[in-house]
Amino acid sequence: MASSGIVFVGVALLLVATASAQLSEKFYAKTCPGGVQAVANVVTAAVRADRRNAAGLLRLHFHDCFVRGCDASVLLASTRGSKAEKDAGPNLSLQGFGIIDQAKAALEKTCPGVFSCSDILALAARDAISFIGGPKWKVPLGRRDGSVSLASEAISNLPGDGFTYQQLISNFAKKGLNEADMVVLSGAHTIGLTHCSKITPGLYPTAAQGLNKTFVAAERKLCPNTPSAANKFIHIDGTNGGQTFDVNYFKNVLNHHAVFRSDAALISTSSGRSKVLTLAKSQPIFFSAFGAAMEKMGRVGVLTGSQGKIRTKCSVK
Repeated sequence: MASSGIVFVGVALLLVATASAQLSEKFYAKTCPGGVQAVANVVTAAVRADRRNAAGLLRLHFHDCFVRGCDASVLLASTRGSKAEKDAGPNLSLQGFGIIDQAKAALEKTCPGVFSCSDILALAARDAISFIGGPKWKVPLGRRDGSVSLASEAISNLPGDGFTYQQLISNFAKKGLNEADMVVLSGAHTIGLTHCSKITPGLYPTAAQGLNKTFVAAERKLCPNTPSAANKFIHIDGTNGGQTFDVNYFKNVLNHHAVFRSDAALISTSSGRSKVLTLAKSQPIFFSAFGAAMEKMGRVGVLTGSQGKIRTKCSVK
């Protein structure tokens, strides 16, 4: 029995590697030559209008890839008989769906039935981050869209903001991402907003142990532990206005200014602390490592070839 299990795992990994290898930056060169630029045009216009859209699009891609792989299942709408990923608790605050729909509509006019929603998500994340001054990474294309989206799978697959370091490592490992990938991708928290309800468990009453006292006092003023403040938005990384993609997130973690308990956990081990120190010292190193990890994440569980489909409308199977 043990040997057959090893064979099964080996075949599964081979299939994943084969699908990933079929991705190419030039995938749409003949079938939709202006498609990549069309996505960039929609995304940059949206981020120019509201810089906060960059964090929304990055998070949307991440939440998609961590559930069933990068197949745009996060975009599907719930049906009468099935609650979809987007309506799961961890995804209720996701933003950027309308931007993806705009890009898809533009592509359907010029290249109907050709460009996948999952490829749009991957490009949108990259284009949004590079537009606000973050890294620009390669986005190999050729993903196809899935047809299954279950809220229960979002709940069981997405990492929690209260995870320990070992829980984070285990969660990312299930997606083929290693410890270094996990630490650098946590740097996405250098931009974006969160609800006070997400951080108050780490601030009250004694759970703030290990955090900087001055930081805790400031955060408690922003987020009093009251029902009325639960849905108030605050910056995850408040430095430089909260919307600058830089290494300040890692500096905050080192200074015990972490908003989420999962962020504070990054320096709870010598291995994690060493990685955070390296990233905090050099923006070029952070950008290079982040881009490489995003490209790697973008290959998780992809559907290619005859697998999946190309959705005409991203919210509909």
